[in-house]
Amino acid sequence: MFDKSLLSMIEVNLYLPYNASMTVSQSRPLFILFLASMLLLFSCAPATTLPTEVQAPVVTVSTSKVEVQTPVVTSTPINTPTTAPGFMFADGSRPLTFPADFGAHPDFRTEWWYYTGNLQTAEGRHFGFELTIFRVGLTPPTVELSNDSNWSGRDFYFAHFAISDIDSDQFYAFQRYSRAGPGLAGAQAEPYRIWLEDWSITEHTPGVYQLRAEQEKIALDLTLTDEMGVILHGESGYSRKGKDSTNASYYYSQPRLRAEGSVQINGSSYAVTGLAWKDHEFSSSVLDENQIGWDWFSLQFEDGAALMLFQLRERGGGISESASGTFMAADGTTQSLHKSDFEITVLDQWQSPHTQGVYPSSWQIRIGQPDCLLAAQAWMADQEINFPPITYWEGAVHFQGTCDGVAASGNGYIELTGYAGNLPLP
Repeated sequence: MFDKSLLSMIEVNLYLPYNASMTVSQSRPLFILFLASMLLLFSCAPATTLPTEVQAPVVTVSTSKVEVQTPVVTSTPINTPTTAPGFMFADGSRPLTFPADFGAHPDFRTEWWYYTGNLQTAEGRHFGFELTIFRVGLTPPTVELSNDSNWSGRDFYFAHFAISDIDSDQFYAFQRYSRAGPGLAGAQAEPYRIWLEDWSITEHTPGVYQLRAEQEKIALDLTLTDEMGVILHGESGYSRKGKDSTNASYYYSQPRLRAEGSVQINGSSYAVTGLAWKDHEFSSSVLDENQIGWDWFSLQFEDGAALMLFQLRERGGGISESASGTFMAADGTTQSLHKSDFEITVLDQWQSPHTQGVYPSSWQIRIGQPDCLLAAQAWMADQEINFPPITYWEGAVHFQGTCDGVAASGNGYIELTGYAGNLPLP
């Protein structure tokens, strides 16, 4: 049984500016204990049902400023369970159908809806953004809830919202947590809506979405219009991540969402346009025991094409055989990529002043079909999400090179986990 004083801190708003201390409350040690207990339980241990009578009111934590020095944590593997009692596995046996699969999948333990993008003003000022909402299954649908309270629910939600202000070298990152009930967080397919309080993505008409998030004088309000449609990765959406066939996820993207709206930074509003990318994955077991992190790439070409790549790093320094990707031509046709079809070489690194983690910061990417050689670089170095026990780098990048002998360039996002010792949910 968790102490109710810890569970009361279910919504937490933290602020991380570039090269500066986090703004946190003096109760941060209590919060870290709570967060470590909750998230490490969900991500590292076999699927466990928390007592359904636990009720969590919402409070906001964001008051005084203190200096925080985050210790270096040695990377350790996640011991992924081979069984998750009551939850289903991604094994390739179910087809993905839409719009039904835009919504939540309570039969699976872990799920996220992930939006990133690059935005510009008419004058050329550049911003990157991330809004990701995660769902963690506490109780599978096969288990009857023993409490009819509105606070009793099967799911726990948390979210990350970040803005990269490239011209000012400022990075703003926030997180929130909540039980689903009563109506505080959730995900539905029709009409499509994903939300955690007032952070939300809502479909207004088919293929047109409103994305909104605001915290601590940082705000994002975008209209997203789907230009490519849904792309299934792996084998018709079944994406292997490990040696076991159930160490996998169901995974699709909407890789080209035309964006138009506004970014607000400390009272100043900027009209912006650009491109966003949506990923949606759900699973109950993903990583092998010897995998310590992943590198994930989403690149959007100026000619209308897109590229997704991921590689899973192993403890011995190698790359898992399950490394995979998808090249998406401007007309929506796809080319699946396997480990032997591409190579990612790190060209430069950056050391975080917050965690001392050492992250790649520029890359050479070579793929065989189409024949592409690309050089990618972070728009700015410090785009580290650091909310212990979850630490990862999620940042806006730009790239240039050639594909089939023709000049290629564009923007994208790259996610790097395990470099500072802490992995987000597998």
